[in-house]
Amino acid sequence: MSNSYTRNHYAPVWYQKRFIPPTSRDNKLYYLDLSPPSVTDKRGCVHRMNALRRLGPKKCFSEDNLYTTTFNGNRSTEVEQIFFGEVDKKGMQAVEHFSNFKHDVAGPLNVFADFMIYLSTQRLRTPKGLGWLKKELGSADQFFLLFELQRLKDLYAAIWTECVWLLADASQSTTKFILSDHPVTTYNREIRPLAPKCKGYNDLDIRMHGTHTIFPLSSEKILLLTNRSWALNPYQCATKLRPNPVYEHDAIINLLDIQVGRSLSEQEVREINFIIKRRALRYIAADEEEWLYPENHVKIGDWNKYGNGYLCMPDPRSMQLSGALMIGYKDGMSDAFDPYGRRPWQRGFAPDPPRYGEQKLYEFQGEFAHLFGPKSRGRNFIFGTLSEEEISPKSHANYLSMYKRRVKS
Repeated sequence: MSNSYTRNHYAPVWYQKRFIPPTSRDNKLYYLDLSPPSVTDKRGCVHRMNALRRLGPKKCFSEDNLYTTTFNGNRSTEVEQIFFGEVDKKGMQAVEHFSNFKHDVAGPLNVFADFMIYLSTQRLRTPKGLGWLKKELGSADQFFLLFELQRLKDLYAAIWTECVWLLADASQSTTKFILSDHPVTTYNREIRPLAPKCKGYNDLDIRMHGTHTIFPLSSEKILLLTNRSWALNPYQCATKLRPNPVYEHDAIINLLDIQVGRSLSEQEVREINFIIKRRALRYIAADEEEWLYPENHVKIGDWNKYGNGYLCMPDPRSMQLSGALMIGYKDGMSDAFDPYGRRPWQRGFAPDPPRYGEQKLYEFQGEFAHLFGPKSRGRNFIFGTLSEEEISPKSHANYLSMYKRRVKS
């Protein structure tokens, strides 16, 4: 049996290389073990092994036979060879596309679907993801576990498709993004890292209003996904579930609504790295050793205050309330989806934007303008061009007046 299929990387080698700059002389990363093992010498003295090493991607984020199955005494590496081989082949191309995303460039055929399958599978394939899945299934059988992983390869796709997408970068920051042994990270400002929902293999439910999904695309690019219900109204309970919280359902996205153009400050990058480190199971890595210790610059006590409480939030001024999306087909048939994937015959289907939601969005736009000023923190594509890089003085004044009314009330 080939070693290339029994040494399984749960963070693919090609993905790790995206965090190594082209100027690197040794093509290695600083690899930090958050729980380094101890060894006992002949004299009975206990020594803790080095937590930090400089390693190449082939030696990072991998385990022997993580995806190897045994059935009737026969060992098989087909999950690694065939299933992950195909997921990674398409995923590599899709990650590259969204790292350099432009609204007016279509990209490869099916690139969005390929990206969703890769992202969803990536969350499940890590030791932390497999530990969570094992607990949910109530079975430790490796064959059954990996069979279910393949069946659930797009488990999170619908929820993420209906999120507000923000592509941000660290190009203006000296500190760049780190990567972890659980690359698809979640953050909810109201759930602290040591809460029971975060311990061990537990992971935050992406369906909670205030849960953001964080995925570094490279050392300089990152995808931030926010539930639409939270992006429109961050004044509600962050831990309650979004509308239509069913995992697997038909979903649709308008790629023109993807927000781009946000450059993160160095402190914001450090805060994101701190979140990534706190959500890791055991290992993190980076091109620079200093980046592995964001806690030197970030306080855990400020967990709910990162980025003024809106670290991962898209710019609400580039958003608007929307009702159902109507689709017509060549055969004369039609279809409709509301913003949360509900269909006309389903309970809760909302063909028109709710009036209450409109008021909350206006209030949030006002607060956002007050906190961050007129410069856009996320531009979408509207009327054939990107939205304004800087909000006009008149619009900015209107937003501020809405904020003042909210404060007075």
